[in-house]
Amino acid sequence: MEPAVEIENLTKVFPAHFGGRPVRAVDRVSIRIEPGEVYGLIGPNGSGKSTTMKALLGLVAPTSGTCRIFGADSLAVDSREQVGFLPENPYFYKHLSGAETLRFYGKLCGLRGKSLEARVDELLELVDLVEARDRRLGGYSKGMLQRIGLAQALVQEPRLVILDEPTAGVDPIGSRQIRDLVLALRERGITVFLCSHLLEQVQEVCDRVGIIFRGRMIREGRLEEMLSIEDQTELVLRDARPELVEEIRRLIEAADGAELVRAGRPRTTLERLFLRETVDRNE
Repeated sequence: MEPAVEIENLTKVFPAHFGGRPVRAVDRVSIRIEPGEVYGLIGPNGSGKSTTMKALLGLVAPTSGTCRIFGADSLAVDSREQVGFLPENPYFYKHLSGAETLRFYGKLCGLRGKSLEARVDELLELVDLVEARDRRLGGYSKGMLQRIGLAQALVQEPRLVILDEPTAGVDPIGSRQIRDLVLALRERGITVFLCSHLLEQVQEVCDRVGIIFRGRMIREGRLEEMLSIEDQTELVLRDARPELVEEIRRLIEAADGAELVRAGRPRTTLERLFLRETVDRNE
């Protein structure tokens, strides 16, 4: 099957300014994303994440290497017909309403009449902004702006969606809504390529992850394999009697070569606790 994204030995060097040195922002990075996958590119600020995405989108030309989208060179304009993009800080006309914004982008994509109105209604429903459809974007929160941005990225029904820091500056509730949208896209068979430095969010939605540092890919693979600790096995018990726990402990101590590393109640995270106490009880 033809990959949705294929980046091979991508290198991008920005020229020197005012007597400084050239900057090698990306150094021989290779990424392959299969159709329907959610791929996360993670790394600290300045590691080359956004430059890699811009090269894939054809916004910057590679110094060397190639980028292809469904087999087409990303520098070719028609390669982006199947791509939706949400930048880190999208700019919208704040005097337009949510529905007017989507209608505007829909017309740019060639939609007209009833098909345009049906698409606007569908997208507002998808991103849970039906009640705010007639509110001007100047009154939207950061999370609402990110969701309307994601909706506009989906106007032309793309096969690939590229998200650059989609939850930057968004509160935990808005962040969860955007993660749920990413999962909904995967269920529809849409490929998602996102970059972020918020690791827990990437962990919750991605199938595969690449770690980029100082322009180089230092680790890549399926998330489950990357997170597993090879020499440890985890058992999680519910409502276990103390006698059962003690018996398991004795069996471990009697086993040759096995060691009990940790015992006790599993911990949640502060984010999950916050969401459980605020959002989940209202659902």
